[in-house]
Amino acid sequence: MCTAGTAPMIAPSILSADFANLAAEAAAVARPGETRADWLHVDVMDAHFVPNLTLGLPIVESLLKATDIPLDCHLMIENPERWAPPYAEAGAHNVTFHAEATENPIGVARDIRTAGAKAGLSIKPGTALEPYLEILRDFDTLLIMSVEPGFGGQKFIPEVLEKARAIRKFIDSEDLRLLVEIDGGINADTIEEAAEAGIDCFVAGSAVYGADDPGQAVAALRESAATARAQNQG
Repeated sequence: MCTAGTAPMIAPSILSADFANLAAEAAAVARPGETRADWLHVDVMDAHFVPNLTLGLPIVESLLKATDIPLDCHLMIENPERWAPPYAEAGAHNVTFHAEATENPIGVARDIRTAGAKAGLSIKPGTALEPYLEILRDFDTLLIMSVEPGFGGQKFIPEVLEKARAIRKFIDSEDLRLLVEIDGGINADTIEEAAEAGIDCFVAGSAVYGADDPGQAVAALRESAATARAQNQG
């Protein structure tokens, strides 16, 4: 999936939302038009793969009943072989797991797709991209972490943009249909350089849910990414 001809996607992260009012927080970015989020990003953490515990399948099932925005479930967990397919079965649109968490990423991706969702692979900032290039055809999404996974509100790591540029060149040269997503420290100050590096989808937490109007924040981020991309392609 190439950036050319497609609008940048914004996926607000509910990790930065009010957990006591998740239905309302989802509705805040669900209004029609430019203020509508493309995906709703859900960070699932197990306190084993990462040193934090967030939410799990029951919350995802509840969110699916509360919003029609496609759910983008990012599983920062051990044993995705067991736990990833149920998120797809529940109705998540995209289910992403970490390359570092399994020795059988192709098998996990196959099971996610069989269960009805798109399959995503995520890599930490320090994980090399090269060992996974040959399996990317088995995935729909590649999620590049621009912070260490586990906690929201961290500072963007600009060095990961080299990975983004490299994967964009690889996608174009191999004619892959792969959406490239970035997660961590995305805000008005960082989204432009991420867009210039070839990112398709931007996960934003506090930049959206810390704003007075989350929907308007979505629209502003998308416009900034689109402008940066157009300037880079021009």
